[in-house]
Amino acid sequence: MKPIKRITKDPSLKATHSPCQKTPVNDDYREGKRHLHFSPKKGETLDVCATIHDSYVCCNVHVLKSVSGCPYECTYCFLQNYLTNTTTTVIDDPDAMIQEVVERAASQPWRFFRIGTWELGDSLALESYTGQAAALVERFAHLPYAVLELKTKSDQVDQILHCEHNGRTVVSWSLNTSDVILKQELKTAPLEMRLMAMKKVVKKGYLIGLHFDPMILHDDWEANYPKLVDQVAECVPANQIAWISIGSLRFNPEMKARMAELYPASNLGAEEMVLGNDGKVRYPKPLRIDMYRTIYRSIRNAFGNAPFVYLCMERWDMWDVVLGYHPTSIGDLDYLMTQDLFKRFPGLVHEEPNADLYREGYSSV
Repeated sequence: MKPIKRITKDPSLKATHSPCQKTPVNDDYREGKRHLHFSPKKGETLDVCATIHDSYVCCNVHVLKSVSGCPYECTYCFLQNYLTNTTTTVIDDPDAMIQEVVERAASQPWRFFRIGTWELGDSLALESYTGQAAALVERFAHLPYAVLELKTKSDQVDQILHCEHNGRTVVSWSLNTSDVILKQELKTAPLEMRLMAMKKVVKKGYLIGLHFDPMILHDDWEANYPKLVDQVAECVPANQIAWISIGSLRFNPEMKARMAELYPASNLGAEEMVLGNDGKVRYPKPLRIDMYRTIYRSIRNAFGNAPFVYLCMERWDMWDVVLGYHPTSIGDLDYLMTQDLFKRFPGLVHEEPNADLYREGYSSV
């Protein structure tokens, strides 16, 4: 396998790289963003999404903790209240991470794994410095029982355009209106640049993921979110979309003070929100329903009925109101998404999914 290739050196980014060197410790949120540490793999890196909660529907995606920290400054980012060491850290051993995926898959040969690298950082924001995503793309190309998801708010795709991906990488964007990007997603790529990057990877045959999450209340949101969907529809055909998620702003209540400290110009903490069973606050249910229905109608108008659409971290009853049905369990949603991939992308999933195996061990609703 090809090693990770370093592409760009930036003197303003302090980088450290030594197999024996401990990760430098930073407790300053912004200072940690200016330090990039390359680390060997230590312990397990493959896990399930940390937000799983019995009261909410989770898609049961797996996460590869290949990067921790992010150069962007989204005002709502949970990392500002989560990381105890803010030094941006990249695992510099793709083969060791892949070996862990291989071993996990061997223990569950019936499962098709959706694996993302975005839980603790942006999958592509630092690609020009690290080359990590390209290395993983070329390794996942040879795994018949898994698909890699690279989720980003960047336009940093040039480094993966010439990879032999074999249709086994989904390049995903977290998408929002230009107004939200300007005011709340600081230092990220503007919408126009994200859309240009999307066109590039579409041309190279990658599957695409769309995440309209978090939807944020702002002036003219009723018009802006449908406009956003139409803009995306001009860049990607429905038959290349692996999945689409919809979600709304949510965060732990204690993060409100942290947001006010780091981003005093942001108004997110001023909105009315309610506490959920998972300990996070969200917009009141009637408002969320209105927001979800608005964008869901636009998605179906723009892309038809083919792309799989799901709600991220919402209750079963919200699914009924917005989508007209709900999965019977977290395992059932995992099955439904895998079955959809099996039907729409022949050859991607290694075997037809068995509903009973996916649903086993999860309480039904």
